[in-house]
Amino acid sequence: MSIKIPRQQEIIEEAMQVLWQHLPPSKVSLVISMWFAEGGDYLKMREELFEGETVESLAAKIQPFQERKAD
Repeated sequence: MSIKIPRQQEIIEEAMQVLWQHLPPSKVSLVISMWFAEGGDYLKMREELFEGETVESLAAKIQPFQERKAD
């Protein structure tokens, strides 16, 4: 099984497109400011978001998503 891992910049660009399509500019600017102002603890957030997950379990979730998107 092969999984394509997108670059961080690709993810940010896609997220920005979604935001611009669904939110007014004032809210988009607030989201952007929150992303960059808070900093946060990436490792702590990663542990909370992916608690109990393995590369294999995440791959099993990603594969069907990629297949649906390709259709």
